Amino acid sequence: MKRILFLLFAVGLAANMTVMAGMSTGKVRKETRFLTDKMAYELSLSTQQYNDAYEINYDFIYSVRNIMDYVARGYEWALDDYYEALDIRNDDLRWVLSDAQYRRFLGAEYFYRPIYVTGGKWSFRVYINYPNHSLFYFGVPYHYRTYCGAHYRPHFHHASYYRGRYTNFNHYSAPHRVRDQRVYHSYRRSDFGSVRFRPNTSTRPHNAPTRPGHSSRPGASATRHGTSRPSTATRPDTSRPNTSRPGTTTRPGTSTRPRPEASSAPNRESGKTSSSSRESSSRRNNSSGSYNRNNSSERNHRSSSHGNSSRSSSSSTRSNVSSGQTERRSSSGSTRGNNTQSSSRSSERSSSSRR
Repeated sequence: MKRILFLLFAVGLAANMTVMAGMSTGKVRKETRFLTDKMAYELSLSTQQYNDAYEINYDFIYSVRNIMDYVARGYEWALDDYYEALDIRNDDLRWVLSDAQYRRFLGAEYFYRPIYVTGGKWSFRVYINYPNHSLFYFGVPYHYRTYCGAHYRPHFHHASYYRGRYTNFNHYSAPHRVRDQRVYHSYRRSDFGSVRFRPNTSTRPHNAPTRPGHSSRPGASATRHGTSRPSTATRPDTSRPNTSRPGTTTRPGTSTRPRPEASSAPNRESGKTSSSSRESSSRRNNSSGSYNRNNSSERNHRSSSHGNSSRSSSSSTRSNVSSGQTERRSSSGSTRGNNTQSSSRSSERSSSSRR
C-alpha cells in the first residue's frame, strides 16, 4: 500500500513539475527556417532582411519553446510570457521590414500571431497555409547553424538590435503590441480559445522557465558583435540546399593537378610551333655539327699533308746532308791520296838528288 501511494505521489509530482523538456535546438532551427522562408516569399524580403528575420524568429521560438506546454495546460503566467515574447518579436520585425511589408505582415495572422493551441497541443499556423513541411522557396540563411541568440534584446540593454540598420525606406510608425490592441481578447480566443485557464495561476512560479526578454543561453555573448553579415539588397538565394551535389562541378584536385608542359604548350598550334622550332634547331645543330666536322676533317687533312710535306722535305734535307757528307768524305779521301802521291814523289826526287 505504501509503495502504491509513493508511486502515485511521484506521478503527480512529475505531472505538476514546472520545468519540462522543450523543443530541441535542431527543431527550433527547422521551425524558424520554415516560418522565415514563407515570410520571405510573401513579403518579398531581401537577403539581409531574410537573415535578420531568421534571427528574430529564432529568438522568439527559442523563448517560448518551454512555456507553450504550460499555455496548453491553462497557466495564465505562461500566456503572459508568450504575448510578451510575441510583442518583442513583432517590434524587432518593425525595424527590419518596410512600412508596406509590415502592413502585409499584420494582415497575415499566421505571420503576426504564428502559434495557436487546438486539441491540447500547440502548433504553427503557417502549416495550415503550407501543409508541405519540406517545401522551401529559398536556401538556408548564412548563419543557420551558428546563430544562438547573440542579437536578442537582453544583450543590448533591452533595446532592439535592428533599429537603425535599415535607413533606405520608411518603417511602420508605432509599435503594434498585441496586448495594447482593443481586439486583444478576440486575438486570445482565436489563438487559445480551446484552453481552459486555471484560476489563481497568474503568478509566475520561481522555478518556471526563463522569462522572455531575459536570456540565460550559454555562450550567447561570445558572438555578440556579429555584425559582419551580407548586406545585399537582392532576394535570397532561390537555390535549394539539396539541388546540387557537392563535388560535381568542381572536384577537388582537378584544377590544381600539375601537368607537364602546361604553361609552355597551351594549345595545339603553339605545340606545333614549338615542335617545328625544335626541329629547325635540331637541323641547325646537325648542319653546324656536320660543317664543323667537315672543317675539322679538312683541317686534319691539311695538317697531315703539311706534316707529310714537312716530313718529306726534312727527309730530303737529311738525304742531301748525308750526300754532302759523303761527297765531303770522298773529297777528303781524294785530297789525302793526292797528298800521299805528292809526298812519294817528293821523296823520290830527294833520293835521286842524293844520288
